[in-house]
Amino acid sequence: MSLHRPDPDARDHRPAGEPDAEDGQPRRGTLRRWAPLAVLVAALGLVFALDLDRFVSLEMLRQHRDMLDALVAENALVSGLGFLVVYAVMVAISLPGGVLLTLAGGFLFGVVWGSVLVVAGATLGAVTIFLAARSALGETLRRRAGGWVRRLEGGFRENAASYLLTLRLIPLVPFWLLNIVPAFLGVSLTTYTLTTLVGIIPGTVVYTAVGNGLGATLDMGQDPDLAIIFQPEILLPLIGLAILSLVPVVYKQLRARRAADGPA
Repeated sequence: MSLHRPDPDARDHRPAGEPDAEDGQPRRGTLRRWAPLAVLVAALGLVFALDLDRFVSLEMLRQHRDMLDALVAENALVSGLGFLVVYAVMVAISLPGGVLLTLAGGFLFGVVWGSVLVVAGATLGAVTIFLAARSALGETLRRRAGGWVRRLEGGFRENAASYLLTLRLIPLVPFWLLNIVPAFLGVSLTTYTLTTLVGIIPGTVVYTAVGNGLGATLDMGQDPDLAIIFQPEILLPLIGLAILSLVPVVYKQLRARRAADGPA
């Protein structure tokens, strides 16, 4: 009579990726990857379910301006930190209304401090959604991508700083979309953070300056000009900066062409 002994290597012959019955590590790893993005999506759904997005409106600012002015006057530090957190959360969950909140920053804290708080909050929120998207979907999409997507990824990553800075300077792509797409193209966190931080400064200063004069605009019963950034005296300098940021890309292309042509 022979006794059947379990094969000590049997667990090693399971299909790849199948969770271990004892530790379940692949399953836990999947949960960890998806958890940040799931939290952000749930937060966005909660905002709309509770109708909290109604507070991000010009009408709400008009109604509660005296209360907000008093709150900032009594404790500017706490108010500023609270504003920064609210802005970061709003960007992280991709809630519309960034321009209005930027106006509010200029209205409540002035051009300088309003710009500092908006840039800090927007950058923090953008980095949050970037990391969440990269953790949950970045590797999966890159593995399943076709050849043309891989070529696009390679070209974009090689010149990521110039491309991202250009797109941040000129508002041709929605802010929320530009926060997510680089996560799928292999852009490094450092490049993404620095180009976001620097690229949003000009537009932020423009809108906080408009917000700084918002009180007088509201007193006259008028609405602020949200299309001010498209006026030639503002848009043309931004386009100039964007072109300047593309100079390294053009230089690389010309150098590569010269190398391909060989010595004259």
